[in-house]
Amino acid sequence: MIVLMGVAGSGKSMQGRMLADDHGYAWVSTGEVLRVLITGQRRHEMLSGKLLSDDEVIKVVDTVFNLIDTRQEFVIDGFPRTIKQADWLLEQTKRARFPLTAIIHLQADESVVRDRLAKRGRQDDTDEAISERFREYKEMTLPILEHFEKAGVAVYSINADQAREVVHGDIMRVLRES
Repeated sequence: MIVLMGVAGSGKSMQGRMLADDHGYAWVSTGEVLRVLITGQRRHEMLSGKLLSDDEVIKVVDTVFNLIDTRQEFVIDGFPRTIKQADWLLEQTKRARFPLTAIIHLQADESVVRDRLAKRGRQDDTDEAISERFREYKEMTLPILEHFEKAGVAVYSINADQAREVVHGDIMRVLRES
């Protein structure tokens, strides 16, 4: 399993799709899966920028993992987003549900991200929501990356401000070397 992490707009889904298409990997975009599977009031809250609970997200991700062949390499982006989710993922690797090939951290400048998200044009990409995502990224994602490193998992940082082909090349270099 290759885990892509970074703030919204750093290119996680773009790079996940490229890895999947170029190498025949399954690709799980957690954000897309949640937008498809979460309904009713929770969907409305999610689209307004509110996060789902750890248990809700883990349940959906676990369901998806049961649908794909986790014995084959696959890519996931947008998960984990909390230490509890990271611990669940590490526990799954300890149980040999799947190997953890790499954690790829896509680092992007806030101005680059704001420009990308403005062009994406999704309903939940408001200025306020983007600011909130950066706050959550700093308060939640960065500590998760440190948590993985403390657990002995290598985290590879990639400059995601570059053109997508350059970023993809950097990811491929890291994967070959890991």
